Amino acid sequence: MNNPYDILLKPFVTEKSMLQIERENKIWFIVNERATRNQIKKAVENISGMKVEDVNIMRDKEGKKAIVKIAKSFSAEELATKLGIF
Repeated sequence: MNNPYDILLKPFVTEKSMLQIERENKIWFIVNERATRNQIKKAVENISGMKVEDVNIMRDKEGKKAIVKIAKSFSAEELATKLGIF
């Protein structure tokens, strides 16, 4: 899985995730089931050109999700705009 688009399948958009983009500088993705935290971090940094501070992972019925915290010097809102969320 070297291609970032094989790791990051799509942004996960809900009311809660939208609030976290604005308030906490976090963005959610549905990711490949076999992706590791480090692979997710590198994929987001590669796609966005932004520094990733932290990656949290959770699993539920919709699959594996990654909550990615963008470094304070960058904006998750800017990344969301690039991805077409806003």
